[in-house]
Amino acid sequence: MNAMTATADLPVVVIGAGPAGLAAAAHLVERGIEPLVLETGPTAATAVRGWSHVRLFSTWSELTDPAAEKLLAPTGWARPEADTYPTGGDWAERYLQPLADVLGDKVRYDATVTGVSRLGRDRIVDADREQQPFTIRITRADGTEERILGRAVIDASGTWSTPAPISADGLPALGEHAASARISYRIPDLKDPAVRARYAGKRTAVIGSGASAFTALAALAGVAKDEPGTHSVWILRRGISGSTFGGGSADQLPARGALGLAAKAAVDNGYADAVTGFRTEAVEPAADGRLVLVGEDGRRLDPVDEVIVLTGLRPDLSFLSELRLALDERLQAPVELAPLIDPNQHSCGTVYPHGHRELSHPEPGVYLVGMKSYGRAPTFLAMTGYEQVRSVAAALAGDTEAADRVELTLPETGVCGGAGLFDDPAAGQGDEGGCCAPAAPALVQIGTGLSLPLAVTEDASSGGCCGS
Repeated sequence: MNAMTATADLPVVVIGAGPAGLAAAAHLVERGIEPLVLETGPTAATAVRGWSHVRLFSTWSELTDPAAEKLLAPTGWARPEADTYPTGGDWAERYLQPLADVLGDKVRYDATVTGVSRLGRDRIVDADREQQPFTIRITRADGTEERILGRAVIDASGTWSTPAPISADGLPALGEHAASARISYRIPDLKDPAVRARYAGKRTAVIGSGASAFTALAALAGVAKDEPGTHSVWILRRGISGSTFGGGSADQLPARGALGLAAKAAVDNGYADAVTGFRTEAVEPAADGRLVLVGEDGRRLDPVDEVIVLTGLRPDLSFLSELRLALDERLQAPVELAPLIDPNQHSCGTVYPHGHRELSHPEPGVYLVGMKSYGRAPTFLAMTGYEQVRSVAAALAGDTEAADRVELTLPETGVCGGAGLFDDPAAGQGDEGGCCAPAAPALVQIGTGLSLPLAVTEDASSGGCCGS
C-alpha cells in the first residue's frame, strides 16, 4: 500500500461534537467517507450545554441539518415543532446528543486536541508535504496523550472557550485577572438559586452591545422586579442610536428583535442605567471590596458588586500553529470569507453564498467551519454552518459540482452599519430609515408575565450584524 492509498483510507478528523461538527460527520457518512469526531467534553455539544438555560432566537426549523435528519430518521427521531424556539439544553438533548449516539464510535469524548500538523513535516517543510497525512495530537481526560492520523481536518471547535476580555483594545483590562472572582464571561442562569444569589440585590455591570448583553439585561431586569436593590449598569463603547437595540419588529428573526426591545425596556423602566462611550482601561478594587471600572478617558464609575463581560468571542488558533492557514488579519477568518462577513463593512446580515472555496487554506485538506470560520465576526447563524459542511464534504468526496453549488439565504439582522462605525461613541446618532430601521416598535415590558425568547452566542444565532 503506497502513501497516497494509505492516506485515502484514513478518516476525516472533525474537531468538536457541536452542531457544525456533528453535521459535518453526517455529511461525510452520506458521502461514504469515514469521520472521526473528537470532542473535548464527556458528552456531545459540551459548549452548547454551557448555555443550556438560554433560549435561541432561531427556531427548530433552522437548527437541524438535512443529512443529520436522514441519519436520525431510522431511530424514530422526529424534529420538534418547527416554529418553536429551543433552549441550548433542548438543542443538545433533543437533537445533538441523539445525532452523536447514531454516529456511535465515530465520536470520541474526553479527547482534547492540542496540536495538528503534517506527519513528519512542520510548517516550514515543503517536500512531499501534501502527500503526508495529518497528525492530530490529543490529550485524554486522564492526561495520557495519543496521536491520530487523518486524511483531512475539519475544525468545528467553535469559539466558546475563548471569550473576549473587558478592554476595548482586545487585551485584558488592568486588574481584570486579579478581579476574576467577581467577573463572569457568560450569560448567568438566574433560575439557578446559587447564581441568582450572586446577582440578586447587587449592582452588576454588563459590558457588551450584542444579543448576549441584551439577554443578560433582560434576565437581570426580571430579578430586579422581585429583588430590591438589584440593578444593572449597561456599559457600551459606543453611543445610543436608532440601531443600538437591534431591529425590533423589523428583524426577520423576531425573537432577536424582541431581545433588543427587552434591553431597551430594562433601561426605560429603571432596572438598568446605560453608560455610553465608555472603554474600560482598568478594574480597581473599591474600599468595600467591590469593583470600580475606570475608562480610557479617566472616568470612574460607581462601584459594582459583579461584572458580566459579553464583548464577543474569538477563535483559539493555538493548536493549529503548525498548519499553513490564510487568515484575515482583522477577523481571523479565512481570507476569502472575511470580506463577506466583515462587520466593518457588512450591513444588514446579508451573507453571500459560500462554501469550500472560501473556507480553503494554503494547507490543502484543512477547513475551519461553523462559528470558528467567522473568527471574531459576530454574525454567524447555525444554518450557515450546515451549508458550509455540506459543501466541504462534497469537496472531500471529489464532487466539485455539488461543492460549488452553494445556496444560502439568511434573514436580515435588522441592524445596519458595522463595528468599526459603531465603535465611535457619536456614530449613528441621527440614524433614520434605511434597510433595517425599526418601524417604531412597541416596548416589551419586563416582569409582566411575558416569556421572551432569549438569544445566545455559540454555534447558534449569535449576535446581530454588529455584535458586541
